[in-house]
Formats: sequence, structure tokens, C-alpha cells
Amino acid sequence: MTSLVSVVVTTYNWPEALSLVLNSLADQKDRNFEIIIADDGSAGATTRVIENFAATCPVPVKHYWHEDSGFRVAKARNGAIAMAKGDLVVFIDGDCCVMPDFVSRHRKAAEGGCFVSGKRVFIKERLTNMLLKRKWAFHKWPRAALFGVSLFGFCNRPFQFIRLPHKGPWLWEHENCWRKAQTCNLAVFKADIDRIHGFDEAYEGHGFEDSDFVLRLLRTGLKRKNVEYCSPVLHLYHPRLTGSPNPQSDANHQRFLQLLNEQPNRTLPSQRPEQIAIIPVSA
Repeated sequence: MTSLVSVVVTTYNWPEALSLVLNSLADQKDRNFEIIIADDGSAGATTRVIENFAATCPVPVKHYWHEDSGFRVAKARNGAIAMAKGDLVVFIDGDCCVMPDFVSRHRKAAEGGCFVSGKRVFIKERLTNMLLKRKWAFHKWPRAALFGVSLFGFCNRPFQFIRLPHKGPWLWEHENCWRKAQTCNLAVFKADIDRIHGFDEAYEGHGFEDSDFVLRLLRTGLKRKNVEYCSPVLHLYHPRLTGSPNPQSDANHQRFLQLLNEQPNRTLPSQRPEQIAIIPVSA
């Protein structure tokens, strides 16, 4: 596959982390891709980070933004997808840095009739704080160094840094399973996304919008291809959501359970973003 790849980066009001993520994308060996930030209503500091980055980035950068009205990441992703020019769309989050071969590894793994899911490695709090403060390009560290950092307890899943070939039955061990396929490391052909009308924007608040998306892809006949031990994302530490139960999350759970019990695909209306802003740069 040699066509354009669109990398969609979701973000919300954490410009320091987004800056590290964007810098890791600028260091990709494969240059035939574009970056689209799916912004769920961030304030001006995030826009300034994107503008400064776009001014020197070697690949095109686009910015979708809508008004901050709660957690609407499904809508933000759909807005970014509408701007995508690539045949393959790769989803990551704005707190997930990538190694220099990330785009090329997803490009190599992509094939008709499937979508590709990868893993994430969690960077511990101490190292995350150091990276944010010193702005180290840790995504360019050799895999052996990252493996060692993991063994010393600064991140988990050390064996994700051991590169395995893109072949073997292990790639298809979860070919019909929606569980643990997450949009922080997921690649789908745009034609397959369009076929299911993207993400279901009825999911507001945290939870299940990515599971819904993956399950509907599977129900079109696609298979899930796992690329563990190929190119994990490097997930920066942040506190997990806590507190009282969220009524929106409960509603999301019920909506997803309804989908699980349905036989046909849920048909979604055509969804168009309300506002699109494009930051032009020289490719």
C-alpha cells in the first residue's frame, strides 16, 4: 500500500501532551501521510500548539474543532474523518506518542477485508512528568532502551518492544472479537468507515463509543488483525476518571448492550461536522 495515510489524533485541553505526540508524528520515517487533530472543544492553548507545529511540520496538518459541550469524542472523530484524504485512517489519542516506524508498520499491516488494532504501553507517572518537563524525544529511543526502561518499572508491557514480523496465525487470534480493540491504536480503511457512517454520535460522555465502532465494523464482515509486538503507542500517564457514576456513561452502556443484542448493523444517519477549520502548511 503506497497511498496517503490519514492519522487522526483526538485531543482535549492537554496541549503539553499533544505537543509530544505531534513531535513524534513529525519524526516518522514514512512521509506519505497527513495529520488531522480531532479537537473536542479545547481552549486557545491547544490551537497555538497546533499552529506552531503546523508551521514547521513536514506533512500536512488539519484541525477539526467544535464547541466544548461535554465529552463528544465520537463527533470530533467524525469531523476529522470528513477531512481525511487518505485511503487508510489511523486513530491515536493526544496522549499517545508513537515510534518512528508507526505509520510504516500500519501501512504494511493494512490489507483488504480487515481492520488493524495495536497495543499501548503505559508510561508511569514519574517518567511522564519528566518527559513533559524536559520534552525528550523518547519516541526515538531504540527499542532495546525502551525495553530496559520498562524492566526498571517506568512503563509496562516490555515485550511490546520486541518487534515481530507481520505474519503468522497470532495476527488473527481475535479476528471476530470487539473486546480491547481501542481507538488509541486502530487503523481502518476509509471506505469501510464510510460504509458504517463513522462513529455513533449518540455516545456522549466517556465510554463504549469505540467498542460500538469496532463491533459494527465486524458485523460488516471485516476481520480484526492484531499487530501486537509491532508498533505500540506510548501512553502518557494521567489520572483515571473517578467519582460518582456518570448518567451519560450508563446510557452509553445501555446503548452498547442494545447493539450487542441486535442482529443487523445499526444504520446511522449521514453525519456532517458543524465547523471545520483547516490549517494550511507546506507538505
